[in-house]
Amino acid sequence: MAKTPVAVLGATGMVGQRFVQLLVDHPWFELKALTASKRSAGKRYEEAAKWFLRPPMPEEIKDTEVLPTSEKSVEGADIVFSALPTSTAKDVEPKMAEAGHLVASNASSYRMEPDVPLLIPEVNPDHLALLDEQKDRRDWDGAIVTNPNCTTIILVLALKPLFDDFGIKRAFVSTMQALSGAGYGGVKSMEIQDNLIPYIGKEEWKTENETLKILGKLEDNKVSPAKIKVSSSCHRVPVLDGHTEAVFLELEKKANPKQASKSLSDFVARPQELGMPTAPEQPIIVDERNDRPQPRSARFAGSIPGMAIVVGRIRKDPVLKNGLKFIVSGNNVIRGAAGASVLNAELIKSEGFLE
Repeated sequence: MAKTPVAVLGATGMVGQRFVQLLVDHPWFELKALTASKRSAGKRYEEAAKWFLRPPMPEEIKDTEVLPTSEKSVEGADIVFSALPTSTAKDVEPKMAEAGHLVASNASSYRMEPDVPLLIPEVNPDHLALLDEQKDRRDWDGAIVTNPNCTTIILVLALKPLFDDFGIKRAFVSTMQALSGAGYGGVKSMEIQDNLIPYIGKEEWKTENETLKILGKLEDNKVSPAKIKVSSSCHRVPVLDGHTEAVFLELEKKANPKQASKSLSDFVARPQELGMPTAPEQPIIVDERNDRPQPRSARFAGSIPGMAIVVGRIRKDPVLKNGLKFIVSGNNVIRGAAGASVLNAELIKSEGFLE
């Protein structure tokens, strides 16, 4: 398979660095360009990016020149991965799509647009059919595909097999979200040490509304939102990487914890069937130890580290009808951000949407 040329927009930030890390040795994609703000443009990548990750910055990328974020900078790239802030993405991403690029976006600007797929490849791969509608409607040669908010991805991946097997009427979720979700320097140390912050701007709205679009049914080139009632409460906690969520479900059919555990652990989908490089062999890992999952151990779970989620403490809920509750934890910057966009791009390539 010939490698597809790709670029990363906003390559110096935390998510941009994850993109670089995942793409440097990717078997299907060849990293051709890195872009960033005017402040970083013209510098070597090693000079422009304060590397936050482990292992250290790949040697082969250190001397790459960082380019300004423009259509000219990414000429020749079939796919551009966007790690841009939402305010910038709103203007830049449509220009990239109009110029013929497939934009795999981590930004929230276009997630809820009716003709833009809000994609989790294991959950709603059929929503890629919206790409044809998008191109026709907007008269673009390219297109935009988005991945959901990091909290939503971890939640919905855990909901999908239960939604299919037992149905879900209502879902309540309380999140404990890592500092990396706010970006480097996003939360001041004096605010979060010895503390918990019970507010993350727009996070609850995203969790409640993105979930319905992703689990919705595609009919006549439109997504009908899933008929689930979702209520969330989101909190920032002093954990570096890994969002953890307490989930409470009212199911349509009765399911005991053993049945739910089997539904979750047996779950595989299109990415696993296709053997996509970034797809974990088992996307949902059930840990039956009574004190798991924990973000410190769950953040690199799976055959592709960080791309699986871990579910534990599956038990009956005594309040909700056909009630079930559990804890889920996953890596917010890999599965919840850069890894999600890379997996989206792999699905797009696998299904022939680049041809």
